[in-house]
Amino acid sequence: MTLTLGFSPCPNDTFIFDALVNKKIDTEGLDFDVQLEDVQTLNEWALAGRLDITKLSYGVLPLVIEQYIVLNAGGALGKGVGPLLIAKPERGLTKENIADSTIAIPGENTTAHLLFSLAFPETTRKKFMIFSAIEDAVLEGTVDAGVIIHENRFTYQQKGLTKLVDLGSYWEEKTGNPIPLGGIVMKRTATTALQQKIDRLVRQSLEYAFAHYPAVTDYVKQHSQEMSETVMRQHIDLYVNNYSLELGEDGKAAVNEFLQVHNRANGGKAFAGEIFL
Repeated sequence: MTLTLGFSPCPNDTFIFDALVNKKIDTEGLDFDVQLEDVQTLNEWALAGRLDITKLSYGVLPLVIEQYIVLNAGGALGKGVGPLLIAKPERGLTKENIADSTIAIPGENTTAHLLFSLAFPETTRKKFMIFSAIEDAVLEGTVDAGVIIHENRFTYQQKGLTKLVDLGSYWEEKTGNPIPLGGIVMKRTATTALQQKIDRLVRQSLEYAFAHYPAVTDYVKQHSQEMSETVMRQHIDLYVNNYSLELGEDGKAAVNEFLQVHNRANGGKAFAGEIFL
């Protein structure tokens, strides 16, 4: 059986899925048609129900929860890992005076957008773009500030940009929960047995990666957008942790809180079915 599988080319995802898609572990008769795309593209594909299994932003989960169930393994949650709002120092922006600013956001249906909207509900001038273009947009002045994620957390200071707000810390202070950034979901039309098999294989793939870390594999390097191995490891260390092995009760509580916040902000209703496998 071949299943479609989507995740990003970022080191945290390629680190997690390397052993699975390259059959360094026993995939128990399964093959994977792998699609590597940026998170916003994956979110859009999830809305269209395009893939059997996919990484997505928890920001889009409320919109696809009837089609997809959340797996326990492979996701990204944690503390101190949230998106950052950054700007050029000479702009003179602070968290108190950005209401009328134009802000670059890495996709409309992203966790970053929801966290920004929670912290700055009055800000309406938003420009949605691929996450890797945001630093340059801020530097070039096409936007006043930007919300950065992934490896840009490690490079913005080198480019002379400054942090205005840590949006992840804002979430943690408001809720006490870890930040639900991205999760792995699977079509509800699959059998429970197949969903459980995929969940187990994703965990085994990550366990294999952890067992060989800090080695960075060629697969991770191939898709790492020319970042150094040091930045690759920083990326992996920040976004891959025990929550990636198993959501656990506090991880599930964080996702539930996130869904409730989304529903309150958008007038939605709570999903009546099972959210997690």
